[in-house]
Amino acid sequence: MTLSMYQASIPVFVRALNNLTAILRKGEQYAESRQFDPAVLFHSRLAPDMYPLSRQVQIATDVAKGCGARLAGLEPPTFEDNESTWAELYTRIERTVAFLQSLEPGQIDGTEDREIVLKLRETVTFNGQSYLLTFALPNVFFHVTTAYAILRHNGVDIGKMDFIGAA
Repeated sequence: MTLSMYQASIPVFVRALNNLTAILRKGEQYAESRQFDPAVLFHSRLAPDMYPLSRQVQIATDVAKGCGARLAGLEPPTFEDNESTWAELYTRIERTVAFLQSLEPGQIDGTEDREIVLKLRETVTFNGQSYLLTFALPNVFFHVTTAYAILRHNGVDIGKMDFIGAA
């Protein structure tokens, strides 16, 4: 059986983002149960030169929606990076998941050779398969993992199964 571009992207992103919401909720509940301002976690980072938790969420959602859109030949939806509350982060994730779920397999399958051009520090060109497998998936998982690590480092009771999610 062949694994399609759709199967390797959209359901994987949706699962990762839904699991991210679950661990964020545990973080928010942890702060509330210990009676400290949940914004402390919201702005936490692992090292001074790393982005805080809120930015990790923004980047994970940007990469996921950007990948889905680009593979489908669409312009990625833009979100302002101005979330300042947990509720706003959850809404951002929900909007991203809703966008991803609006994409049909026929829009994504067969895009292995589609040219994807990103303007990063310099312009980078990928084919669709390389973009998905060597750029988008690793980036989404890097930022979701970093969000997990920030919460775990701060004492939130989460583990591997929270990251992976229910089967």
